[in-house]
Amino acid sequence: MLPGADRAVIDAEKVRDYLLSHEHAIGRFKAPVFEALGFSGAEWPALQLALHALAATSSATLVETSRFGQKYRLTGTLQGRSGRQAVIVTIWIRRAGEDFPRFVTAYPGGRP
Repeated sequence: MLPGADRAVIDAEKVRDYLLSHEHAIGRFKAPVFEALGFSGAEWPALQLALHALAATSSATLVETSRFGQKYRLTGTLQGRSGRQAVIVTIWIRRAGEDFPRFVTAYPGGRP
């Protein structure tokens, strides 16, 4: 499991202004995926909650350790508000000196 998943931090900006943004240079390619699951920019907290649930229930793989901290990858099935599901990969970092993970990014793909 993701160490400290119960204290995971997902900044509103990462969800609202990145994953659900049609203007963000990278997020604009991800927004249609999350919208197809029933998440919208106007109701971004729903996606934030779904990502928290994914962090609490998916197996984590440590993918990198550096002087900045430890990065983890989680792959799991995200339940959308529309009733649809998708396999989503999330990346988290546990910064050096912190005992909780921070959300970095999410994207579709893989198998759970």
